[in-house]
Amino acid sequence: MSATTGTGDTPGTPIIDLNADLGESFGVWRLGDDEALLGVVTSANVACGFHAGDPLIMRRTCEAAVERGVAIGAQVSYRDLAGFGRREMDVAPEELTADVLYQLAALDGVARAAGGRVSYVKPHGALYNRAARDPAQAAAVLAAVAAYDRSLPVLTLPGSAVERAAPPYGITVVGECFADRAYTPEGGLVSRRLPGAVIEDAGQVAARSVRMAAEGLVTAADGSEVPVAARSICVHGDTPGAVRLARAVRDALEAAGVRVEAFAT
Repeated sequence: MSATTGTGDTPGTPIIDLNADLGESFGVWRLGDDEALLGVVTSANVACGFHAGDPLIMRRTCEAAVERGVAIGAQVSYRDLAGFGRREMDVAPEELTADVLYQLAALDGVARAAGGRVSYVKPHGALYNRAARDPAQAAAVLAAVAAYDRSLPVLTLPGSAVERAAPPYGITVVGECFADRAYTPEGGLVSRRLPGAVIEDAGQVAARSVRMAAEGLVTAADGSEVPVAARSICVHGDTPGAVRLARAVRDALEAAGVRVEAFAT
């Protein structure tokens, strides 16, 4: 079973976190419906200003998350506002570590001023995918987290380079799966440049999520079955109809007897 097993009234109850990318507006430009998503998800991956977000957006998002009891995660990225952090960049490890440390410290300061704190870290976009397969980039991200606070877990794909590189840094890695993204047979995500990479059908997204949480499996783009040992499910905040998708996922999980709660507090 992919989700953590509960120890409450119903032994064996699967437990899963539901996360979404939030705080991705910038200045007068608005993306997504953060207020509505915060009423559905249990964890918020908040943009730290490098791919999206700005100080005011960060503060408002953290305040809203604290008010609703939603866990705050630092969504760190390459320095790529123009490309929304989805363009792969060749950043030297020392520079990347400094960039991640800067973003993490900034968001945590804002979160603490709002009465909360950052409780986990999740790379965004191109950095997420690169760190999942590149040991040097993975180590650079982990080094930044370790320098700031080793108790902070990092969300990543199961079996990723981040997972393999984490033990020497003393960092806990948490497996994540994606409700609204197509998978490759190898367990990676289909490139957004390809047709069908983003799944927008609420019924399909909800059914996939229940199967990932209860069985630890997802059907890849070629029809093969891929194991996904995950504690958290992501719905992207910028996917069309994100609030509708997130609500469908949560309703389906709870109807299937899955307990939905944050993995980090």
